[in-house]
Amino acid sequence: MKKALNIVMLLFISFFIGCGGKEEKKKEGFSYEKKAPTEQKTKKVESVPASKQIDLDNKGIGPISFISLASEIDQTMANHGADVFKKMCAACHRPDKKFIGPAPKNILSRRSPEWVMNMILNPDEMVQKDPLAKALLIEFNGSPMANQNLSEEDARAILEYFRTLE
Repeated sequence: MKKALNIVMLLFISFFIGCGGKEEKKKEGFSYEKKAPTEQKTKKVESVPASKQIDLDNKGIGPISFISLASEIDQTMANHGADVFKKMCAACHRPDKKFIGPAPKNILSRRSPEWVMNMILNPDEMVQKDPLAKALLIEFNGSPMANQNLSEEDARAILEYFRTLE
């Protein structure tokens, strides 16, 4: 009797162990259902391109540390600047739209006059050391601004021409 009780007990225990409480294991396989993501996705923050950033305090790196602009545009100087721009700059810049380089229209609402002059006169060092010039280089596919070896007078005339594009 004791032997029969042990056998029944053994069968009873193996029955419970074998069944596992009616929980079936789900196999990982192909499914049309969308699985919940394991990581939370962060929202992409839209950054302002360098050509649209406003920085009127940065004077840039170069020979120009201060420029005083008259309230009235010097039309003679602006005309000279337009001629120099067409000869030296128009290969890469369009006055009112993005091209190989940024458009100068409204540039003085985004950059200081000193920064603009230093970029015209000293583009190599500006691209190496000025953070905004570096960002512009990246934005414009690594196309550096060529140093045209302009005089300060020609660069100032171009700046005056830029004032007419506002």
